[in-house]
Amino acid sequence: MLDREGFRPNVGIILLNRKNQVFWGKRIRTHSWQFPQGGIDRGESPEQAMYRELHEEIGLSPHHVRIVARTRDWLRYEVPDRFIRRESRGHYKGQKQIWYLLQMLGQDWDLNLRATNHPEFDAWRWNDYWVPLDVVIEFKRGVYEMALTELARYLPRTESRSRYLRTGQYRMRERPVHAPHTLYTEKDSEHGLLVPQYVQQPLAQGLAGQDANIAGLHDGDGKAQMLAMPCVQADGDDSSNLQEQSE
Repeated sequence: MLDREGFRPNVGIILLNRKNQVFWGKRIRTHSWQFPQGGIDRGESPEQAMYRELHEEIGLSPHHVRIVARTRDWLRYEVPDRFIRRESRGHYKGQKQIWYLLQMLGQDWDLNLRATNHPEFDAWRWNDYWVPLDVVIEFKRGVYEMALTELARYLPRTESRSRYLRTGQYRMRERPVHAPHTLYTEKDSEHGLLVPQYVQQPLAQGLAGQDANIAGLHDGDGKAQMLAMPCVQADGDDSSNLQEQSE
């Protein structure tokens, strides 16, 4: 389904975690990384297409996310002729996209790159919001920059790490996840300085166990999450994937 100018309607998805990092997927059988995206079928609204692509490409359902914002207008990119199938040349020009900014409400384990029999990605990771455009196929870079720039103003506030608790005459600060078992008091009784005070047993044992669990949950945070399946190898030259990357 093309418009009069030869552009195919399409949606793009920027998915945030609680740290405002974005889902960054590696296209199967290539070295390119990108956001989830896909075409709008006849009779679909952009929002309906977005939810369908969200499930097909990364296995999420509407209850796993909330819509934060979307781009106001269509963002267009043209596809070079060498990336277009021969039978489509002359009338297919490129893609026009509505981009959605979503916040993930579920957990990492809800993501599923094999939700269909035709996976788009073979690896993924959480990346900083301003993704490295040099690993994006060249003709999409301009649209990525425009979408990220327009939607950046809607980024949710992240949780503060400097919450304070009041206990008796001292103010205790929460410990960093991997810090030694220490609590920080406002002053030392002898010198009047802010110094760390080690927790006495048996409290330290409880905190030590807590740290072990937290460390397990956060181990590898921000690094690439590899799909639990062998990467599909390209049959011959990677040029067979050029048309797929334009979609």
